Amino acid sequence: MKTATTSEVVSFEDFKKEVLNDYKIARISRECSLLGRKEVLTGKAKFGIFGDGKEVPQLAMAKAFQNGDFRSGYYRDQTFMMAIGAMNIEQFFAGLYGHTDINFDPMSAGRQMGGHFATHSLDENGNWKNLTQQKNSSSDISPTAGQMPRLLGLAQASKIYRNVSGINQTNFSENGNEVAWGTIGNASTSEGLFFETINAAGVLQVPMVMSVWDDEYGISVHARHQTTKENISEILKGFQRDEENKGYEILRVKGWDYPALVETYQKASQIAREEHVPVLVHVSELTQPQGHSTSGSHERYKNAERLAWEAEFDCVAKMKTWLIDNNIATSEELEEIDAQAKKDVLEGKKAAWTNFTSPIKAEQQELVGLLNTIASQSENKVFIEKIANDVASIKEPIRKDLLVAARKVLRMIIKENSRATLATWIENYTEKIQPKFSSHLFSQSDTTVLKTKEVAPTYDATAEDVDARLVLRDNFDAIFSKYPETLIFGEDSGNIGDVNQGLEGMQEKYGELRVADVGIREATILGQGIGMAMRGLRPIAEIQYLDYLLYAIQIMSDDLATLQYRTAGRQKAPLIIRTRGHRLEGVWHSGSPMGMIINAIRGIHVLVPRNMTKAAGFYNTLLETDEPALVVECLNGYRLKEKMPTNLGEFKTPIGVVETIKQGTDITLVSYGSTLRLVEQAANELESVGISAEIIDIQSLLPFDINHDIVKSVAKTNRLLVIDEDVPGGASAYILQEIVENQNAYKHLDSAPQTLTSKAHRPAYGTDGDYFSKPSAEDIFEKVYAIMNEADPTKYPSLY
Repeated sequence: MKTATTSEVVSFEDFKKEVLNDYKIARISRECSLLGRKEVLTGKAKFGIFGDGKEVPQLAMAKAFQNGDFRSGYYRDQTFMMAIGAMNIEQFFAGLYGHTDINFDPMSAGRQMGGHFATHSLDENGNWKNLTQQKNSSSDISPTAGQMPRLLGLAQASKIYRNVSGINQTNFSENGNEVAWGTIGNASTSEGLFFETINAAGVLQVPMVMSVWDDEYGISVHARHQTTKENISEILKGFQRDEENKGYEILRVKGWDYPALVETYQKASQIAREEHVPVLVHVSELTQPQGHSTSGSHERYKNAERLAWEAEFDCVAKMKTWLIDNNIATSEELEEIDAQAKKDVLEGKKAAWTNFTSPIKAEQQELVGLLNTIASQSENKVFIEKIANDVASIKEPIRKDLLVAARKVLRMIIKENSRATLATWIENYTEKIQPKFSSHLFSQSDTTVLKTKEVAPTYDATAEDVDARLVLRDNFDAIFSKYPETLIFGEDSGNIGDVNQGLEGMQEKYGELRVADVGIREATILGQGIGMAMRGLRPIAEIQYLDYLLYAIQIMSDDLATLQYRTAGRQKAPLIIRTRGHRLEGVWHSGSPMGMIINAIRGIHVLVPRNMTKAAGFYNTLLETDEPALVVECLNGYRLKEKMPTNLGEFKTPIGVVETIKQGTDITLVSYGSTLRLVEQAANELESVGISAEIIDIQSLLPFDINHDIVKSVAKTNRLLVIDEDVPGGASAYILQEIVENQNAYKHLDSAPQTLTSKAHRPAYGTDGDYFSKPSAEDIFEKVYAIMNEADPTKYPSLY
């Protein structure tokens, strides 16, 4: 007899042991779901979404899942995580309770609701672990189908490792033999991200196994409202490969048929792993015994006939029947496993709750003691003792309870000697607890961008002025030569060397896998980059124009920007996103939606170089760090002249550091990117009327002026104008808050700080459209002049 995971012949007893262990995991997972719902409904946990009804197919998938493989999945894959040894009962409940200790909730340290799973790709210092020696799960996100783009990149990494020579595969790959496994609910296949990813994977021919868990419902909505023909594999039949056309291998299997599931997943694994062909596994006839989540009951939308069918075809119950019918186990043996599973889950739940509440109860006792001491010395003794008693009586306290009480008491003793003691306790407690909820938005490793040092470009005495795109091109050449793991891909990036020729000749030199054209599909371009970066490659994902970034903003915001945060620093994806924008003419190619971008993607650095040398320096800097970033090149700067540096690939533009590009005494002008050229023009013209403007190039919006150099300028000039081509209240509002509020520049202002932005609409077409839509040199001149007129109307009489 052969086992499910090997081709070796083994004894019946060994086979029985393996299968019964699978059944045990299924029963434990089911009991976790059942008890987990109770924990939510009794108030111990906030929300629950569980994997009941999906246990058996997940067991089969886990059998085919090997070390080095990656999962990009669905928030119901708890059985799979248990089956690969990546989660136990206590950890399951720790996630449900939101335990903020990564040692108890390794999935997210309490930052995500239960059902969102991850393994650790990094150690506690942010260094890569050996991913080839462990089974890997990329961190889940809730947005439906949001896991799909990342899945594409996880699979493509194997193709790169197998086919691109010179890359050090240590820790990351064994000759590209790894498979990326995706899971999704059938209703979520209606999302555009699903179809975009399916198409892209078929084009790229990557080792991906995509499982659709089909229980006929999406929350309460039946498949007839979700999917044409109510059958995702039926409508995807055109993707099936044949002798003449590449495509998918499409497999169908019933979700309650254990032996067929095991066989199907072994076949899927072999095809994807050996041939690098994507596989779709449509797992139908699944159930969802407790409905979508703890927010409601499925009895509200399933009729009696469907509920009866679900009871009969429950996959765990069917597996139990199969075991008995095939004389693998007796009913008594299985009942014993059932009883032990129930006991183990109950004990694990209790242990998880104790681990979760014990430190908080210790903090509770500490605060109660302090409040009683303060009360004994206070004229508000009665009121403080009541608060202390109320806190002490909370059987299951949370940290909010403690801080609310302490801060209320602080108000009562504001004029008493004990105020300092309580204030210190509150400050120390907040400093201790806040990082449990707020750390790792950005990297905290030794390769964070904040630890990189500037290296200035160097020039020969005979350095010639060249089209700025050539600085970029030759710097990319140096990068690709220096870093074999670096690759770039995007629309028109390959054959023609990008729309502005910044990659001219690079595909011919480095090959189609490292400098690649892709289809028109921005979300999965980002997904390719995220997944490959999670597996140790250094991808540069190119979005042709800044306006088109909107197609990918959800992936950037919900997945990439939150990755380090939602794993408490245990996964990273140092992806560089390259795009170009500003000042081109027309509604769809000249937008500057920077306010939307910077507020949606906190967790990604946003870099806005004013020329191509600065941009090249940013790429050089980023490749020595471990953080994701967006680089927005100036769209109208590629043909302007810049000198060619001699230290290509080596000079580094500092991140988070501003640059003063003109000294002045009367007003500080702050801007970035293409607009700076207009600011410089206006500043030169202002000199003719006796106004000396200091110009500061922000260079990076995230992070922003980490050395607080702008406020030093404002302290000298006492006036501030922010010029931006985003809409009113966009990036300019963010910049103004950073300077006036966070840097306290208001202390130095003699005039009201002001902004000059584009109009509220998108820019109109043509040169006149640009002039009347965005700030012009004349607008800047007159805005500055008006500020000076208000300050000294005699010296600067009104223009109008």
